[in-house]
Amino acid sequence: MSDRPPESSRSDLAPSSDRGERVRRERRRRRKRVPADNPHTPKKSVLFWILTALGALLAAAAVYFLVVYPASGGPGSGKEVEVTIERDEPLGSIVDKLDHAGLLGSRARFAIYARLTAPVFAPGPHLLTDDASPGELVRRMERLGAASKAKVTIPEGWNRFDIGKRLQSLHVASQAAFLAATADPALLRELALDGDTAEGFLFPATYELARDSDPRDVVRRLASEFERRFAALEQNHRLGRANLEATLGWSRRDIVTLASMVEREAAVDDERPIIASVFLNRMRDPAFKRRLLQCDPTAGYGCLVMRDKLPACAGYVGKITHAINMDPLNPYSTYTHEGLPPGPIANPGTKSLQAVLAPSLTKYLYFVTRGEARRHAFSETVEEHNTAVKDLRERSQRDHGEH
Repeated sequence: MSDRPPESSRSDLAPSSDRGERVRRERRRRRKRVPADNPHTPKKSVLFWILTALGALLAAAAVYFLVVYPASGGPGSGKEVEVTIERDEPLGSIVDKLDHAGLLGSRARFAIYARLTAPVFAPGPHLLTDDASPGELVRRMERLGAASKAKVTIPEGWNRFDIGKRLQSLHVASQAAFLAATADPALLRELALDGDTAEGFLFPATYELARDSDPRDVVRRLASEFERRFAALEQNHRLGRANLEATLGWSRRDIVTLASMVEREAAVDDERPIIASVFLNRMRDPAFKRRLLQCDPTAGYGCLVMRDKLPACAGYVGKITHAINMDPLNPYSTYTHEGLPPGPIANPGTKSLQAVLAPSLTKYLYFVTRGEARRHAFSETVEEHNTAVKDLRERSQRDHGEH
């Protein structure tokens, strides 16, 4: 009889090496994160790569429309275009206007860019150029101060027509829109300016102004600078200001009006207080019966603002003729109307304003240019003045004869 256990008993008692090996393999597979056989695994991998590709495309599109496209050049070479945006006008309508005006290289791309950035365009007239990038167009039309700036120098003695022309040439605002703003009754009330326009109160200086500015904001800026400068002058010349008010009943506007005349007549600083004294002497001297100030530039300004109503101004391009000076229909003619003209004829600088507040003490009633460097000969009597005029004519004839 055999003493070996039966087969079944050996199988039950011996360790199961096969089962242990299977367990170890399963553990190793889990540690390596090897997924078990799954028919759906390949599909997840394809979806991952599809999503990754879509994300890359969206990122590239975002970079293009938010970085590359806004900086791309405009379709033109700098042509000025004026576009008016209505209040609460839909974005699509605005894009159509810009496209029809030739400001967009691609309407579709600009529309996408505008919808991504959601700009709020300021209503009103906009002076734009067809070479502006999409980003610059948006910055200008938003008028939030982010647009490119222009250095604008306004010389002493320029009138609002001159200023408007320079603003347009630098793409700050159109001349027509600026002139309209200078005559806007609501804006004039806001600025506490008497008269029909802001002429005289647009202080000549150098400014940095955003391209495509709201023309009303430009008027506000220039008028604010005037207020600052004139307040300092009044503080330094309180007696002169009080004297003009007491003896002639003059307001600030009257002072600015005479200062604008001094600005247009004077060429050298040391003559400004003397020229102011001539005009003031004519206003105050009881022996000077007709208070005609006889300032040529005033009549010329009348031709600028009333050209269509004054036959003598037909064809006026800056040269003041005898007919223009003597036209009784011209309210700005100080040859036919006594006293000051209806308002300032230019925008005076600090020295001309100061000349009116602190004029020279003279008895001069006349002056005429001497020809050289636009200096003047001053006279107390009409006889002296006539002699000075005769000398000027003879010198002019002699100079022309030599040439």
